[in-house]
Amino acid sequence: MLTRILSKVALALMVGLLAGCQGGVLDPKGQVGIEEKQLIIVATLLMLLVVIPVIFMTLYFAWKYREGRDEIYEPKWSHSTKIETIVWAIPIVIVIILGVITWKSTHALDPYKPLKSDKDHINVQVVSMNWKWLFIYPDLGIASVNELRFPANVPVAFQISSEGTMNSFFIPQLGSQIYSMAGMVTKLHLIANEPGTFDGISANYSGAGFTGMKFKAIATETEADFDAWVEGVKAGTHNVINNGILDQTSYEKLAEHDLDEHHIEPTPVQYYNSIASSIFMDNVTKFMKDHGQVELLKGTSFEPKMIHGDASHGEMSHGEMNHGEMNHDEMNHESSEHSSDDMHTEAEK
Repeated sequence: MLTRILSKVALALMVGLLAGCQGGVLDPKGQVGIEEKQLIIVATLLMLLVVIPVIFMTLYFAWKYREGRDEIYEPKWSHSTKIETIVWAIPIVIVIILGVITWKSTHALDPYKPLKSDKDHINVQVVSMNWKWLFIYPDLGIASVNELRFPANVPVAFQISSEGTMNSFFIPQLGSQIYSMAGMVTKLHLIANEPGTFDGISANYSGAGFTGMKFKAIATETEADFDAWVEGVKAGTHNVINNGILDQTSYEKLAEHDLDEHHIEPTPVQYYNSIASSIFMDNVTKFMKDHGQVELLKGTSFEPKMIHGDASHGEMSHGEMNHGEMNHDEMNHESSEHSSDDMHTEAEK
């Protein structure tokens, strides 16, 4: 009777816990998310190999040596080979296994590494703002706010930066979160194995509007559906706010503009039917100390470029350096004179 009651309670608890996982990391819909779920489960089970016996033995010894029983507890404190072997060997083996798994999975799930696929990646540039997400499709010439679309079964290559406060870009069902930082570009590669709408969030607290910093990641059923959406954005036929071109002026307006001053409601979805070239990189490099004089992101998917500036600005020419420098002989001569004068002064004293 007791066994039946306990089994029903355990089943109810398991169902309740799993119900809370719907739409989260334990309900993956993409290749990366599935592999991360497997890693979480394996690591948890390995750690439970230690936790469960410890809990069981704690309850067993508390029951066995409870007050009122004739059991006598007389441990041999000096040495016990069996106990020493168990308490050291098992954790060491578990740590070694976890270490091997961690090493392999860290390289296999490297967010910077492109996913293997027979289809080309879709490039999306992401900018976190206070408190909204801007998605730029550089190859398609469009942009969106708080809505990300891509075809199912097609890998997506993200390049992520921030307009200010550091945030964390995260679509739990697709896996892997990565930070967005001003003046820097981080990378992430994801794929949806099936069509659907997935929740995207910021996983890093960034201020008053943090709770409303959410977006929808929509994986269309076919690539044709995605192409139709792109054409609709360019034509402005979607029933969504269309802001025209995303240039520096509209970018700065978006970065400052917030419809809800109390940050209760998230910023509504908006589209841009065209974008200024290099709008993303221009706003990454504006945080650089030597903006306009250095080569950035060479070897990345961005077209390598050098923004030339006046390199001579603020620098001293070779001739000016020679004119302003004292040659070695003059320095030695002056140093000798000072030393001689100092010696005469000391002698007079």
